[in-house]
Amino acid sequence: MTTSGNINNVVNEFQYSLNKNNKLTFEQRKFYEENGFLIIRNLVKKELLEQFRQHFVDICEGRVAKGFMTLMKDISLAKLGMVGEALYNKVQDILWDEVFEQYCFCPEVLEYVESFIGCNINVVHSMLINKPPDPNTLTSRHPLHQDLHYFPFRPANKIVAAWTAMEKVTTENGCLIVLPGTHKGSLLKHDYPNWKNGVNKAYHGVKGYDDHPFVSLHMDKGDTVFFHPLLIHGSGPNLTKGFRKAIICHFASTDCYFIDVTGTIQENIRKEVEEVAQKRGYNMNFIEVWKVRSRLVKGVDLSSSL
Repeated sequence: MTTSGNINNVVNEFQYSLNKNNKLTFEQRKFYEENGFLIIRNLVKKELLEQFRQHFVDICEGRVAKGFMTLMKDISLAKLGMVGEALYNKVQDILWDEVFEQYCFCPEVLEYVESFIGCNINVVHSMLINKPPDPNTLTSRHPLHQDLHYFPFRPANKIVAAWTAMEKVTTENGCLIVLPGTHKGSLLKHDYPNWKNGVNKAYHGVKGYDDHPFVSLHMDKGDTVFFHPLLIHGSGPNLTKGFRKAIICHFASTDCYFIDVTGTIQENIRKEVEEVAQKRGYNMNFIEVWKVRSRLVKGVDLSSSL
């Protein structure tokens, strides 16, 4: 039996969660501390997810304007001339869309986010990921990576992702795979993997972890996994005839601060993001791009940085 003194010692050693609203049990906090991820079952209402699914399809089919959002194509499906939902694998920056923003402000999600990063919360990245059936090229998979690679703000422990399954997610349709405990390491160098049929835009990955023990996250519609930005994770190809969708937000405490990644291992993503912005007519640097992708969703802004 654990003594109260030992429990207090463990609680004091927690680095990756906060005892802000008693939403997480002691066992859940300990699991996240050790593994860097935590699944909360049946968190988001299915009716809301169905609304998101239909809205995404309407955008893909051109029935609804995408506005500020960015639709991204799977390279193999584009070569095959696919259209609509069967072509697009992602819609980025959904935080200002009047339908999708409901996820950014979802109280059930934010209650858990508060347990990881505190009560003053910005959404700093938002997207809906769609995996159409893979055309036997394996381009629907996502290489192992750390989300912090893409972010010019810190500290890492004040950032958390919320990833909600919009339909049943299995190994067959390309579920998330995570490498437990890797959130305790440092940010690694990322680059495009050398895959036979090419790689989708910005699908950077890390090398040397293909043989590392991993866990496949099988999830039902409405299940949500929260994970640390240093956790190494990826996903497999969709080998079914259906789609695999998930809606995701990265949240950061409003007292996070920006850093200059010039000359660091994040130099490649900085250049790529700035080049994309310039092609779209925006004269913005890496930090400025991320500033416009951020929105206060709960609490107060404690910093002028994010």
